[in-house]
Amino acid sequence: MRAIWKGAVSFGLVNVPVRLYSATENHDISFHQVRSSDGSRIRYKRVAQADGEEVAYKDIAKAYETEDGKTVVLTDEDLASLPHRSNKEITVESFVPREQIDPILYDKAYFLEPDAMGAKAYGLLREALRESDRVAVVTVSVRSRMTMAVLRVAGDDSAGAIILQTLLWPDEIRDAGQLDHLDEVSEPKEAEVKMARMLVDSMSGDFQPEGHVDDFKEAVDALVEKKIKGGDVTESPDQPEEADSGEVVDLLAALQRSVDRAGAGRSRKASEDDDEKDEKGAGAKSSGAKKKAPARKPAAKKAG
Repeated sequence: MRAIWKGAVSFGLVNVPVRLYSATENHDISFHQVRSSDGSRIRYKRVAQADGEEVAYKDIAKAYETEDGKTVVLTDEDLASLPHRSNKEITVESFVPREQIDPILYDKAYFLEPDAMGAKAYGLLREALRESDRVAVVTVSVRSRMTMAVLRVAGDDSAGAIILQTLLWPDEIRDAGQLDHLDEVSEPKEAEVKMARMLVDSMSGDFQPEGHVDDFKEAVDALVEKKIKGGDVTESPDQPEEADSGEVVDLLAALQRSVDRAGAGRSRKASEDDDEKDEKGAGAKSSGAKKKAPARKPAAKKAG
């Protein structure tokens, strides 16, 4: 695995050098859109909603839409003025009982691995978390934005890793009171509760996630393999070379390729910055190629 960043966990006077790794990966099925006759990929262009005109990457800006539908364009200077956190320290604020944190707050999970020099301090922190049966509430900067998170131990064995799990902010949790039909739920009768309790008891057991299968992904894999074995494969035609303008025609595809190359820890913003640098560099080459070659000196006339 590739580490997202190197930093340290600090609790009290103890400093634990660590590396951060993404603990999960997405296995969602994604399909490409192609022309059915020959399998040629469908490309999308960036166009302005107002007039349908294509927009060059250099002319695209970020904007914020207000709740009443107004658009506020943000310049590079505006974005540079926003708080930008690049601190590589995970600061423990407190140790709290794990049951006090509603699971709905849990977001992205990361593994923490000790650096060679921090193995002993890492073991101390891991044992402190396990012994107290608590989680450590921390603040951490992930992808330039400060967020809340917790540190907890994965598994019960002595070799368990410490997991850092980011938390959603309280205002990111929707109010269940906004649901329309909760007030229509009536209290069940005692006989119904007793019967439901018997059903729960009859279906009780231990959680075994390996017993659950993504049958859709398995079916897609089997279908694709069957088509390949049957020779039902379309060779996509060669894509024509783009004009030497340096402009990225399919931004989404380019971003996806950049993210794939950089790994799970690479952010979308970094990919866009790379695309913009590539575009500027290609534009400079194009303009340089248009310069006229210096005129050659006229040949000397032969003597008569």
